[in-house]
Amino acid sequence: MGKSLVIELPSSESAIALAGAHEENLKQLARQTGATVVLRGQELLISGTDAQVELGERLVRSLEPYWSIGKTITGVDILTARHALDTQRQEDLQDLQRDVLARTRRGEEIRAKTFRQRQYVQAIRKHDLTFCIGPAGTGKTFLAAIIAVQALLSNEYERLILTRPAVEAGEKLGFLPGDLQQKVNPYLRPLYDALHEMLDPEKIPNLMERGVIEVAPLAYMRGRTLNNAFVILDEAQNTTPAQMKMVLTRLGFRSRMVVTGDVTQTDLPTNQQSGLAIAQKILQNVDGIAFCQLSKADVVRNPLVQRIVAAYEQYET
Repeated sequence: MGKSLVIELPSSESAIALAGAHEENLKQLARQTGATVVLRGQELLISGTDAQVELGERLVRSLEPYWSIGKTITGVDILTARHALDTQRQEDLQDLQRDVLARTRRGEEIRAKTFRQRQYVQAIRKHDLTFCIGPAGTGKTFLAAIIAVQALLSNEYERLILTRPAVEAGEKLGFLPGDLQQKVNPYLRPLYDALHEMLDPEKIPNLMERGVIEVAPLAYMRGRTLNNAFVILDEAQNTTPAQMKMVLTRLGFRSRMVVTGDVTQTDLPTNQQSGLAIAQKILQNVDGIAFCQLSKADVVRNPLVQRIVAAYEQYET
């Protein structure tokens, strides 16, 4: 026996937010619940078996903090809400929805999108050293940079240092035109993306000239002590064990470091061990250090990226 239910949405903005581009969210809700989900103006119609309709209603209601204020909902939000219902974590879901990490300069709210991302954010807040390992698109660098810029703007740290090992994915930096700064820039795109979300683009060069924000290849960290700084080491899978030890021991007083990388994407020579993989083995149980593991379920880019990551994982195993 079929059943149907109508949910009245408060405004056309909330209907647009819930439906998503090309009604992608409605399709996702239908896939997640088995129900038929149709939007007619500001009325959401859910029909199917009793169980499908009940699940559909619970899922839509659990996303209400987003759509009720017209905040765009993504496929990842729907998957996280479904996971919360399956695992009785509705309270955790509410905490995740309430925890605004920062507002962009356009006033948009930035939040963690998945439970593991939120664990990662909490780890950065509580620990002086946090490692985050996971595939592309899981927000490892972006979230760290957002928290770092936020901390810099509220004067918790005097400077922000962004660094990466200069190992290229099959390309040689030496052939690129320009000085060191120009050669390193393409490397730091994810970090710049986060900076641009939070700061006026005009202000960034000034902050860099004053050394408040420093962008440097890993080799430039040797012999320094980094006091009162928030340090992000990105693409850490491309460090050698010696480089990793060198950078970790730079951490000075009142400083915080986040190390991000994807151990499956190493560009080091075949016989060279990754400093990130070794650090994970050596430091796993050291007090005061957090390790966070993100997976393809935490990919927050285009849904296609999730499927690409999954397909590669399947092929490689």
